[in-house]
Order: sequence, then C-alpha cells, then structure tokens
Amino acid sequence: MNQPNIILKWQSWAPQLRSLLRIVAAIVFIQSGTMKLFGIPMAMPGGGTVNLFSEIGLAAILEVFGGALIVIGLFTRPVAFILAGEMAVAYFQGHASRSFWTVANGGGPAVIFCFLWLYFSAVGAGPWSIDAKRKK
Repeated sequence: MNQPNIILKWQSWAPQLRSLLRIVAAIVFIQSGTMKLFGIPMAMPGGGTVNLFSEIGLAAILEVFGGALIVIGLFTRPVAFILAGEMAVAYFQGHASRSFWTVANGGGPAVIFCFLWLYFSAVGAGPWSIDAKRKK
C-alpha cells in the first residue's frame, strides 16, 4: 500500500528530529548538573551546592560536561553510553529502594534519560552534529 506524500515527507525528517531530540534532551539534562555545581537555575533542595569530590559531584560534572558534548554532538556514542550508566546508577542508588513505581520513587527522569542516552549510544548523534561533520 502506498503511503500519502505527507507521511513520506514527515518520515524523511527523522534524522533531523533525532538531532533535535538529542539537543533538547541534553539541554534539559545539563540543568541537573548546573543545579548541583552552581545552584543554577535554582538551588538544590536544602540549598547550597555539592562537594566536587563526592559521588554526586562526579555525577554533576558528567551531567554538565557530558551534556555539553551531547548538545554539540561530539563523541556522542561513548559519552551517551557513560551517561546512560550514570543514570542507571542514579536510579538504583537514589530511587529504586523507595518504591517499585517510578512515579512514587521520583526516578522517572533517571529512567528516561538512561534509555535515551542508551539509544543515542546505539544510533549516534544525527546529521546536526560535529560527529556527522567529522565523518565527511
């Protein structure tokens, strides 16, 4: 069965939409790190910032600098794989013990980011990336 022209045109935008998803998700992800490191855009619960030489400090560094690499699409596959691991650790250490259900344990964003970064580690950054420019 032939698909309507509008569907074919929409499907042709899939690579660009993958790049857009990568960029927007990384910008949202970076905010978790900047909150921990700098108290921006808001202070952490309880106020203050994290100790850089702690596990949460390492997570914040990964979120800010790994997220920045994901935004520009540089070394996307290995960075995304590392960030997926970070989010899996965050979920199991910080959320899973509270409840099985993500809505109850507050771990929804960690799960979504874990699988989102895992996806990008498999498929790459898309056409709007430094990785794509380096391949040419």
